Amino acid sequence: MIRVAIGEDNLIAREGICRVLEAEEEIEIVATCGDLATLRYAVDEQRPDVVLADIQMPPTKTNEGIRLAAELRASNPLVGVLILSQYAEPVYAIELLDGGSDRRGYLLKERVQYRGELGRAVREVAEGRSVIDSTIVDILVNAKRERQESGFIELTPREQEILALVAEGLSNAAIAERLVITKRAVERHINSIYLKLDLGDAEQISRRVKAALLFLAEQAG
Repeated sequence: MIRVAIGEDNLIAREGICRVLEAEEEIEIVATCGDLATLRYAVDEQRPDVVLADIQMPPTKTNEGIRLAAELRASNPLVGVLILSQYAEPVYAIELLDGGSDRRGYLLKERVQYRGELGRAVREVAEGRSVIDSTIVDILVNAKRERQESGFIELTPREQEILALVAEGLSNAAIAERLVITKRAVERHINSIYLKLDLGDAEQISRRVKAALLFLAEQAG
């Protein structure tokens, strides 16, 4: 039997998850919790094979599920964590997999309605593998494609370095001083950046701001 502890503060959602898992012959629910503190206690007492947790739970309702997964990676590495969330946000999945993808899963709550999908995800995580919702994978693939098409992939390491300094608000002269190169060299690099990012024929200050914004968006993605 796969022993599962559930952390979900919404009573209706928690009951729904329980009903779905109770239909799985190989899965036993050993605890149901509505907040992070209770879930931590249940993990210590019940020693489940898998913790199924929402991202946001009391006390702060921010990223409790992700934090618990990181804690268990250090304290109980053999305990799997399956995040069941309503948020199709790749950043959460990336944070979840920080430190390793084994015994980690991220599934959207809408998948619960598909018979057997939640049970399969629990089994995969319990057996040491990873499960990432296909919607999240699609978002990541599309984001990568957009970044490649944006021109960032064509920037040289020096151009990326200069663009980062532009995003910090440094002038060409300040960038030249920081990198110990000539101001003329900085200008050449920046013109090359404008061309590769296809920023058009706008005024220099407008292109500079646009380039900085593109850089910040790239880093955020």
